Amino acid sequence: MRVGLEDNLYLERGVFAGNARLVEKAVKIIALMGARVLTPAEARGKLGLEARD
Repeated sequence: MRVGLEDNLYLERGVFAGNARLVEKAVKIIALMGARVLTPAEARGKLGLEARD
């Protein structure tokens, strides 16, 4: 899942979104679906990416 203000300016009808609030809402939706958000290290591992300094 990805979030960003370029995709959605509103958190809900009449409520302007901010990046932090969009991420919080996305995390809540993911949890309600029975999944969890990966840490950056876990995501890199799943995608086969190396960490950058």
